[in-house]
Amino acid sequence: MSVKTETKLKVEHVKPKIGSRILNTKEELLSGGLREQLRDELEARGILVFPQIHFDDAEQIAFTRTLGEYAPEGPDGGPSKITLDVKENPSSAEYLKGSLYWHIDGTRNEVPILASLLSCKVPSPKGTGNTGFSNTYAAYEALSDEDKGYYEELRVVHGPWASLFYYEPEPSLAKLKGMQAIGEKVLPLVWKHKSGRKSLVLGCTCHHVQGVDHLESARIIHGLREWATSEDFTYSHAWEVGDLVIWDNTGTMHRAEAYDPTCGRMMHRTKLEGEEPWAFD
Repeated sequence: MSVKTETKLKVEHVKPKIGSRILNTKEELLSGGLREQLRDELEARGILVFPQIHFDDAEQIAFTRTLGEYAPEGPDGGPSKITLDVKENPSSAEYLKGSLYWHIDGTRNEVPILASLLSCKVPSPKGTGNTGFSNTYAAYEALSDEDKGYYEELRVVHGPWASLFYYEPEPSLAKLKGMQAIGEKVLPLVWKHKSGRKSLVLGCTCHHVQGVDHLESARIIHGLREWATSEDFTYSHAWEVGDLVIWDNTGTMHRAEAYDPTCGRMMHRTKLEGEEPWAFD
């Protein structure tokens, strides 16, 4: 009589409050048997790093499907190319400049994506082009009870146009209008999740806090970003060819760290469809 053995997640914590390194084989990951363990680890740790797993595009899609509903975004339904090189990415390289600053994806959507999976095909020269991550669950949980009570009542207007001023302080009126046409959305500063946990909703798409003085609004937005991106809550991943990283888009911020757009840095991204809408406490 054979006994079925469950595949166990092989994991190392990267830092106390963010990040886990997953050491299972490609075959174990593609089997789908680790789905629940991986999802639990992702929610708990914010990001999962798969060192030099070397998924090709088909394997990355297949692995993404083991974790939830695949959200196709490339023109052929495959992974999208993430690069600032206008030759490789002429349609969105300009828009991706905003990715150099802390943000959460999908702040205009009713249901933001659950997670992104990014694999490294060509890294930038060492010392540049890392991807930074901030655990906004952990950042919220480390606040004082007084601060939690204050921030939970606040609402913030988000718009992609607000990020424009981070990389182009004096845009043309036409460019500003084009970015504003994308739209904006009012979101909670503190997102209460179905799990009962709470995370901060921050980033370069924040424009202002509703109902407070503009000076106080700026202090809240930038002060909390500074808090959430401090050493305890952040991890910067130095890419090697074949690395894959997953981040929980509902409880982290991320950013690409500066690199030469002409260096050839190339990432392939897949996404998981969102599973819960923004929620106010």
